[in-house]
Amino acid sequence: MVAIYEMGRESGLWEAILRTDTELITKREVPKNGKNLDYFDALVFMSTTGELDLDDTQKKDMMAFIKDEGKGFVGVHAALDTNYKWPEYGEMIGGWFDEHPWMTFNAPIVNEDSDFPATRHFPHAFVKFDEIYQPKEWSRDKVHVLLSLDPMKLNYENNSRIHRSDHDFAVAWDKMYGKGRVFYSTLGHTQDSWSDPDIRKMYFEAIKWVLGMTEGRTTPHAREQGGGH
Repeated sequence: MVAIYEMGRESGLWEAILRTDTELITKREVPKNGKNLDYFDALVFMSTTGELDLDDTQKKDMMAFIKDEGKGFVGVHAALDTNYKWPEYGEMIGGWFDEHPWMTFNAPIVNEDSDFPATRHFPHAFVKFDEIYQPKEWSRDKVHVLLSLDPMKLNYENNSRIHRSDHDFAVAWDKMYGKGRVFYSTLGHTQDSWSDPDIRKMYFEAIKWVLGMTEGRTTPHAREQGGGH
């Protein structure tokens, strides 16, 4: 949360209001001069594990904020491990968490879009020590994959947590949800990742993109043959 705040302050591009509750996710008037969704241009969910305390009106307001008003959404790591009982949330973000088969490891990552603002600073192939989620109810037909694990460099032996028979493990993606721009990445689990300039730049550029400050592709694409080789 501090990293997101600092990026905005240091660049002068945004002011981040940091909250650990859901009070401001509403179109209703918030007491004590509190700001509601009308004040904001984007939401960043920072590892929001579990069911968030949102009533039906708040859920409707949040989806309208993204889908109808064209506001932005960035999901960090456990934002995918969130709101399993809210189908539209899964539709908006692109899926849900379904285990992390390798726990925290040196993840072999392929950059599938070197033109997108949030990933153009990465080389075509690289390694990051992080916890990579396996997504369920997810399809690359519905999102634009930016980063993925190299399936040729993964260990599949004796790993009962692997549920994807296609071995397609996305590490970051973007998509449109109605008029709104959505970005998600599993990177950011470790404390060290937030002092990694590569990860910080990815989220900095992702926020700029969902705010409409830059342009990048959102059309789904097929997987490269041979896992990016």
